Order: sequence, then structure tokens, then C-alpha cells
Amino acid sequence: MAAKAKILLIEDNLPQSRQIKRMLEKTGYQVFCADKGITGLKMVTTLNPDVVILDVVLPDISGHEVCRWIKVRDDTKGIPVIMLTVKSKLKEKVAGLQIGADDYLPKPFKESELNARIYASLRTKEFQEELKKKNTQLEELLQKVEIMAITDPGTGLFNRRRFQEVFQKEFARSKRYEEALTVMMIDIDHFKTINDTFGHQVGDQVLADVAKVISSQFREVDTVARYGGEEFAVLLPQSSKADAAMAAARTLEGIAGHPFEGLKGRNRKITVSIGIAGLPDPMLNTKDQLIQCADAALYKAKQNGRNRVELGEGKDLPTPLS
Repeated sequence: MAAKAKILLIEDNLPQSRQIKRMLEKTGYQVFCADKGITGLKMVTTLNPDVVILDVVLPDISGHEVCRWIKVRDDTKGIPVIMLTVKSKLKEKVAGLQIGADDYLPKPFKESELNARIYASLRTKEFQEELKKKNTQLEELLQKVEIMAITDPGTGLFNRRRFQEVFQKEFARSKRYEEALTVMMIDIDHFKTINDTFGHQVGDQVLADVAKVISSQFREVDTVARYGGEEFAVLLPQSSKADAAMAAARTLEGIAGHPFEGLKGRNRKITVSIGIAGLPDPMLNTKDQLIQCADAALYKAKQNGRNRVELGEGKDLPTPLS
């Protein structure tokens, strides 16, 4: 650590500066010198030293001001600052430490004492950088875990759990502010036949491709999720059923024209059926009712020949919803 460390010495007394420089170079440090505060500040940004040794009394600006500047900048505040002064009063030490100095060494000092202070500062910096690195790694890991918890691994879409979380919030918002909210249920037609005929590997690829086509048809504010098996759900805040129907029509067209890699040369067309339900609807008072209405519309699309869109209304449900 010592052989690689860069030390910036900001000291206006040239004889003392030369003496300290020789002392530190003998120990193995790489030493750079500045005799003014402004010069030292420029060198801090260009050299990115491992430690700054800073005299309090400088000819242009106070060493305290130099230290304060170093400690307020994001790119330099992690550099340890050891302040030097001939003053040994307690208030001078407190002043330096209050503005962010990491250590304080009164002149005259012994070579061993300065080396010990530098070594301690380097060790502290090393520990802080290692802690920062570990914190960054931990944050990245937590982000990955959080993403995994809300993502369907087979399609990369949100999973059902995440859909339900967003749905609950958006449904409450819709009811409170009397805003439109639409739910779309999408199911791949004859998907079991695809699995049975071509195998689950091809089926998994079809699922992933359908997910990409579906997600490409909606806005960033919409929530697209794999709801289960070969079924997908889309939540469209502040969108009417007519708006959703247009997006559904684009989805049908996009899937019909998509070149599914796993089915090339096998003369097999992929289609989906879509059911839509939305608010406002006086018969739909809970989010479960809204989902059931969209499911009923999806079932109707299947009954009416598949590869189509059906709009559902609460009054058309066969039995009252509790």
C-alpha cells in the first residue's frame, strides 16, 4: 500500500516542504508538492491523491478553506486530509476536525509520527472503499432479488404477484378519482396442442415470443404480466375499453404476423384470444369482479372462434358477483 500511495503535500515553507518530501519518499510514497492553496486544489482534482497533507497557514487562502473545499466535493471528499500547523491550541484542532479533516498533526513532529498518521489514514480509506464496494454489491444483489421476486423467468414479464399488487393500487385510484381502468386477459389458442406436437422447448419459445409481441403493443404506464400457464394479463390505467380494444387489435395483428422461430417450416400459425373489461361499470365494485368480467369475455372469444377480441360488461355475467 505504501509504495503505491500518492501523497499531495500543500506547504508554503519550501525548506520544510523539501524535508517532508524527502522523508516520505524514503518511506516509499510518491510525493507531489504545492506551495499555495489554489495550486493545491487544482492538483487534488488532477492527481486524485491517496492522502493530502495540508498546512493550515498558506499565503493565499487558509488551509481550513482548502480542506472544506476538498470535503464538499463528491469526487474528492473521500480523500483523507492530515492538517499541519505550528499552533497546538485545542480550538485550532477542533476547527480543523469540524470542517472534515481526518487528522491533525502539530509541528514539529517526528518522522515516525507522520508515517503512522499517513498509514492510519490510508488504512481507513481502504476500509471505507471496501465498505462502499460491498454496499454497492449488496444494493445490486437486493435489486436482483427484488426483480426476481416480481418477474416471470420464462417470459421476462411481470409475474401474477406483481400484477395483483399494481392492480390493487390502480383499482383503488380508479374508484377514488372516478378514472377509467381497463383489464385485458389474453390466452394463446390451442397451446396444449403446440406443446404436445412440438415439445415443451418449442412451447416455451412460443410463450417468450408472444410475451415480447404483447409487451411491444402497450405503454410504459401499462402493466403486462404472465398471469399463469399460457395466459397473460394487461392493466391499462386511464384507458377506456375502446382504447384497449384498439391495442388488442394491434396485438392480434402483431402475433399473427410474427415469425415464430421454433415453428419455422412447420405450417403452424399462432393466434390469441382476448377478453376486455373496464371501469366505470356500475356492476363491477371490486377488482375480483373486474377480473372475472375480463375472464368471461375471454371465454366468449374462445367460444366465438378464437383469434378475436370480446368486450365484457358486468351486467352480462351469468350469476351475481359477491
